[in-house]
Amino acid sequence: MTDNKGDPRHLETLDRDLARFSNLESATSMVAKPMVGLGVSFVFVVLAGLAAMLFFGEANNTFLVVVAACLGAYMALNIGANDVANNMGPAVGANALSMGGAIAIAVIFESAGALIAGGDVVSTIAKGIIEPERMGTADVFVWAMMSALLSAALWVNLATWVGAPVSTTHSVVGGVMGAGIAAAGFSAVSWGTMSGIAASWVISPVLGGAIAAFFLFIIKSRIIYQDDKIAAARKWVPILVGIMAGAFGAYLALKGLKKIIKIDMPTALLIGLAIAIITWAVMIPVIKKQSEGLENRNKSLKVLFGIPLVVSAALLSFAHGANDVANAVGPLAAIVQVSQSGDFTTSFSIPFWVMVIGAFGISFGLFLFGPKLIRMVGGQITKLNPMRAYCVALSAAITVIVASWLGLPVSSTHIAVGAVFGVGFFREWDAERRIKKARLAMPDRPQYAPEERRRRKLVRRSHFMTIIAAWVITVPAAALLSGVIFFLINTAMG
Repeated sequence: MTDNKGDPRHLETLDRDLARFSNLESATSMVAKPMVGLGVSFVFVVLAGLAAMLFFGEANNTFLVVVAACLGAYMALNIGANDVANNMGPAVGANALSMGGAIAIAVIFESAGALIAGGDVVSTIAKGIIEPERMGTADVFVWAMMSALLSAALWVNLATWVGAPVSTTHSVVGGVMGAGIAAAGFSAVSWGTMSGIAASWVISPVLGGAIAAFFLFIIKSRIIYQDDKIAAARKWVPILVGIMAGAFGAYLALKGLKKIIKIDMPTALLIGLAIAIITWAVMIPVIKKQSEGLENRNKSLKVLFGIPLVVSAALLSFAHGANDVANAVGPLAAIVQVSQSGDFTTSFSIPFWVMVIGAFGISFGLFLFGPKLIRMVGGQITKLNPMRAYCVALSAAITVIVASWLGLPVSSTHIAVGAVFGVGFFREWDAERRIKKARLAMPDRPQYAPEERRRRKLVRRSHFMTIIAAWVITVPAAALLSGVIFFLINTAMG
């Protein structure tokens, strides 16, 4: 028998076998990644149920609380996967943060916001949208809250799967409304509150987009289009960073610190003004030092906006954790109170162990499933750089303050994504304006064909239409799903 190991054909066969093995490993890795995420999520949901069993004790309706805790954990995972992308997407899309860095910052600040400043009295979930006394019995109220939790979580899960950033607030609102209608009819719904929420579908993204476009106009006209860009940046960047610091100071004072101290709008604005002036004074020498040796071109300006953008992403995450954790655990807190006291007509506070489920669920959801939506918001709607992403972050803070002043319920998702659209559409308008100006100056210059001009649009229309459609149907879809789930639960339990 001859040894054919030195035969070139044998080596080729070996190479092919190794290549197949490498491909198999790659395929297994791709399959294993989503399976790992699903496995970790399942373990977290089970642990949430065990925590509910441990903290709630041996009451008669412990089983209901355990099931509700599992649903709350599932909802928190979906909020992390979908909602947090709005805070981190612009910074990642502008390359100011890596994906890993963004996830690390978001996990820390979302959890801190939820545990330190979250947990304010959550009466809106039950009393603002429906009238609990119309539910008849505590059991019916509990089933309605469970239906709302499950329907909202399923809807956000579906939206994340198709790549559409939707409002988790609106998902929960739709779920509570649908269950309320199924349980007690249309008269149980506070239609005044619902009309305000419906108005916010339009107001939130339009206001966010307009403010973001305005600040991008300031940056372009006062810095980018100036002959000496570095000298202009030394003057304007401290002012812009001061405005951002003041806006976030007022935002956090007004919305993020309600549990620690109650602050009214005038006081919050004064706090913001003081922080803005101090930050402006501090940033003047900092920007002057950072700008030394920079070339007089647009690329050099990105350095000056990097750190403010990272800080803004962290502050947005803190405020989001403080406010939106209630979306995950508000109905769960209502179920816990009803199970303990039997009272479902008064306001209720969120127990600390329930807040922990919400905070950790958001963090796990972001870590396991968040990158998909972060990439969507950060780079697939329109191209972002640090200046444009800065405008998005600043717009998010200012829009919430303006909406609070006007008494309008708004969605952080709609504001942030609307701001991204605003930046993109402003860039399209500005590019078209400059083309027309150049055409007047140089009439003989070759013109783009209409098809080429459409191809060069700076906002992807397919993403725009998908997101708008998802926004419009979020409340009715969650409501319909919740009503069906309530009917099934009521039939099974009745």
